[in-house]
Order: sequence, then structure tokens, then C-alpha cells
Amino acid sequence: MDIFFDSIEITELQENFFTLIKDDWMLLTAGTINSFNTMTASWGTMGILWNKPIAVCFIRPHRYTFEFVEKNECFTLSFFASRHREILDFCGTHSGRDIDKVGHTGLKTVETDLGNITFEQARLVFECRKIYADILKPDHFLLPEVVRKNYPGKDFHKFYVGEILGCYLKK
Repeated sequence: MDIFFDSIEITELQENFFTLIKDDWMLLTAGTINSFNTMTASWGTMGILWNKPIAVCFIRPHRYTFEFVEKNECFTLSFFASRHREILDFCGTHSGRDIDKVGHTGLKTVETDLGNITFEQARLVFECRKIYADILKPDHFLLPEVVRKNYPGKDFHKFYVGEILGCYLKK
């Protein structure tokens, strides 16, 4: 990992998290070097919760990556420069059940010191340990139009609160 990334304190980041998540997107990855999957995500949040730096990600249970997040203690969130947008487009429109996303896109895997997966092409990586998870509940929405617009098939996301264990910038 040290060959490609420098570990930095999360408080040193000068990133706009709204732009990172909504516009730049990310690859959410879970598993081990021998068995993992990645998916593009553009929903999430980062902040402080329970006196810890956290990232919250949302995954629909039918997504292949869901199985890997469920089985593993940790996940990574990897952000890329705009020149890699086609990788994010591909990983967001194809399932790892059907195709080798890494092979197809040319992603190069990097194993973190904790054994989690990110990619050499990433410019910024957060390594997270799951500390809370729950399924969004339809009767807890205060704005019914959010459910109508985002969940017409009633396939509610499961959300994961991850303590950010490490933050890495491309060298």
C-alpha cells in the first residue's frame, strides 16, 4: 500500500465531500484479495458519529457487493480522478456476478495493511470498519415522495456506518 498511497489524518483533507460523493462517485469494495466485489456508489455521507470519523454507505440487498459487505468486517471507499470516469460508469452498470469488472476495466488491485481491497488508480481511499447497520424502513420516512421516487420496487437500501480506520492519498 505504501508504494501507491500516503496515509494521512482525515482532518488534513481539503476535499468537498458533497462533490466527492454526488459528482465524483466512488467504488465501494469489500472482501479479500481472493474474493471481493466492487460497485459504484453516489449516495453516502461522512462526518463524526459516536466521537469517531465515519462514512455511511447505502447498498440495495440485490447488489452483488451486498454479499461481500455482509460477510466482511471492513470495506473501502475509493475515489478516482475524472480520467477514470469510464471505470466508474462500467462498475455501476455491470454486476460482478456476470463479469470480471477488474479484468474488463484494467483496475489494479491493492491490498491494504488490514487486508482490504482498493485500486492502484484511486486518488483517495477511506478504509472503514462496520460499526452499525440497518435496513431503511418505509414507515420511518417523513416525506412519502422520497419513497415513491427512490423505491418504487420497495427495494430499500441497507445502510452501513463505518468507522474510518485509514485515509490514503495517491502519492
